[in-house]
Amino acid sequence: MTDEATWDELETNERGPVPTVAVVGRPNVGKSTLVNRILGRRAAVVQDEPGVTRDRVAYDAEWAGRDFSLVDTGGWDPDAEGMAKAIAAQAELAIKTADVVVFVVDSRVGATDADEAAARILHRAKKRVILVANKVDSERMNSDVADLWSLGLGEPYPISALHGRGSGDLLDQIVWAFPEKPTGQLKERGPRRVALVGKPNVGKSSLLNRIAGEDRAVVDNVAGTTVDPVDSLVEIDGDDWVLVDTAGLRKRVKFASGTEYYASLRTEHAVEAAEVVVVLLDASQPVAEQDQRVLTQAVESGRALVLAFNKWDLVDEDRRYYLEKEIDRELAQVAWAPRVNVSALTGRAVAKLAPALREALGGWGQRISTGELNQWISTLQAATPHPVRANKAPKVLFATQADTEPPRFILFTNAKFDKQYLKFIQRRLREDFGFPGTPIELVVKPRESRKKDKHK
Repeated sequence: MTDEATWDELETNERGPVPTVAVVGRPNVGKSTLVNRILGRRAAVVQDEPGVTRDRVAYDAEWAGRDFSLVDTGGWDPDAEGMAKAIAAQAELAIKTADVVVFVVDSRVGATDADEAAARILHRAKKRVILVANKVDSERMNSDVADLWSLGLGEPYPISALHGRGSGDLLDQIVWAFPEKPTGQLKERGPRRVALVGKPNVGKSSLLNRIAGEDRAVVDNVAGTTVDPVDSLVEIDGDDWVLVDTAGLRKRVKFASGTEYYASLRTEHAVEAAEVVVVLLDASQPVAEQDQRVLTQAVESGRALVLAFNKWDLVDEDRRYYLEKEIDRELAQVAWAPRVNVSALTGRAVAKLAPALREALGGWGQRISTGELNQWISTLQAATPHPVRANKAPKVLFATQADTEPPRFILFTNAKFDKQYLKFIQRRLREDFGFPGTPIELVVKPRESRKKDKHK
């Protein structure tokens, strides 16, 4: 890679805010199907029943060379109560923080009272609104769209999110509606999203029920009771959180089969949609290979991480001694993750989860200024230089933090770096700056040799 290309990449990573597009509408009109169509992959969970999406979920999207943030929302009913009211509140927050609102209506049903109420709210919001008539699967169904002019939101765009009909024209319209200066207000988010993962029967559903104070998830001693991820809005230590109880992970997706394959796939999606992952381990049992697989998947996802040792009520003094030895030996690769010892059965230390989650999310979003980072790395290299290789001393010429969530650093160097020295830099970054609860990515960009050019 040329120096010019690396600087172009750096400029891209440090670009300003991108436009935010919120997809809203009442339950079961096909919002998540449309999101998947725009993304070109099955990212949002789709199911033939209302209320599957319960929170705002943001995805990175691109069309015609324009990047934007696409926000899928829960079904919006202005008269909702209980959990449905919280879902509606998230949809309204998405509207407030969006640059463009895509309002989806079921063309086969027409404009309902809920759609008309939503249209009035959209009028008051004074946002750029694109009205989408979904489920127009053929040309002869276009006539069903005309009645939607009554909503007063302009021309309805007939599409079939399921089959892709009209989606390209819709995307052209979305991009055309982007403002010159995006608000970039997606960071004004609602409850943080937490995925509970772990091997089967480790107590994920029991912990969720303990936190919620009621039975939100099915609990059984038989492993594998939870198949699909279940979203729950709960309060811990005064803050609202969206907790996702997931199926127990036995194998990686590519090695699973049948029902287990789909459960693993949806669990993987739940982790990808989360901001922080709580990996539950059974404190009463030795750390197993299954636990290691779960931890590897959590770290590779790039999400913030918290370790929760469950069933602490079964841990005696002897087990505590051996557990500490196991943690030092088996979990050294995630020593940076906050640890909480809990008991879903008794409720022990469950309230301590919230501080651990906040700590991990703080590290996940932490940023070091370019000036401070380069001063730090110059001092580090002066005190402990890279070993000489082939009569050359590899050195960092310039460093920058290109991204957060998780932190990603780019090191522009005069030569390739040994993996051990990179581990040393990573360890010192944690020692001097913290970064608790988050993986750190180091990308080395060696400067290309110009010797070949001189001989030409």
